[in-house]
Amino acid sequence: MLCIIDNTTDPYWNLAAEEYLLTSFSQPVFRLWRNDKAVIVGKNQNTLAEINLDFIHSKHIPVVRRLSGGGAVFHDLGNINFTFIDTKIEGEDTGNMFKRFTAPILAALNSIGVKAYLEGRNDLLIDSRKFSGNAICIHKNRILQHGTLLFSSSMNDLSGALLNRPEKFKGKAVKSNRSRVTNISEHLAKNMDIGEFILFLKEYIGSEMEQYRYSEQDISAINDLAQSRYRQDSWNFGSSPKYDFTKVVKLPSGLLEIYMNVKRGVIAKIEIKGDYFFKAPTEEFCEALTGTPHTVEKITDRLKSLAIDDYFNGISLEEMVDLLF
Repeated sequence: MLCIIDNTTDPYWNLAAEEYLLTSFSQPVFRLWRNDKAVIVGKNQNTLAEINLDFIHSKHIPVVRRLSGGGAVFHDLGNINFTFIDTKIEGEDTGNMFKRFTAPILAALNSIGVKAYLEGRNDLLIDSRKFSGNAICIHKNRILQHGTLLFSSSMNDLSGALLNRPEKFKGKAVKSNRSRVTNISEHLAKNMDIGEFILFLKEYIGSEMEQYRYSEQDISAINDLAQSRYRQDSWNFGSSPKYDFTKVVKLPSGLLEIYMNVKRGVIAKIEIKGDYFFKAPTEEFCEALTGTPHTVEKITDRLKSLAIDDYFNGISLEEMVDLLF
């Protein structure tokens, strides 16, 4: 098995590396890696229903979609991500997959007096509080299982970034299960910083593995994948399943009701009702937005070409963007 300890903290690059290692390597892999602040959403999630968009923008936090399933998670430099990639065992169900790949992590923690355990299918807990969520992706006969290890993460940022807005969204996307969480550092008998903890995991789990460094070809391929997929709004937001968005707000100019249907990340239909004043027909405005990707960047670009005040008296471009999310 190859052991890879990554130093880059770019979330786009790190998620691209996960896909590359799963689809391009034949050897088993154990990997430890960290991201700067980022929200990582599951493959089948409606991104906009999982994140606090105002918080994300104010903190300049990237949002990246991964290949594996499960719910949204928050990453920062106080969190360590671990990955196992190996051959899929014929007939093995997902429950046993999680047991197989979380066992080395649990053994490592228990060896230093941290009483960690697997609960349910894919969560690791200490004293009934979650410190690790895990997810799986299968490619041909290969399986990737990765998980978080909250070591000294900011709980304020975690709760702020993942604040849900369930009243606005209806659909069949996977919803995250918010649980009580804890940092591993709170449970250590002996003080250890995150760098020391990473070295401990490397020695405990990967000491007998082959230490692998990316080749120039590896780095080039990961860079290309990061650029073509993981840095794109069309992947991170536009891959969301079909969903309906509803928002009703009272503004100084009147009541505004927005009803929107989004398919594959693109506005398929939008209707706006209310008692607002206007100079141009609302239907014209809605027609102009139909077919636009439901991302802040694309909506903003589209609205810049429209005389918003003609359609909704007294509403600025920035206010209209906010109303559509």
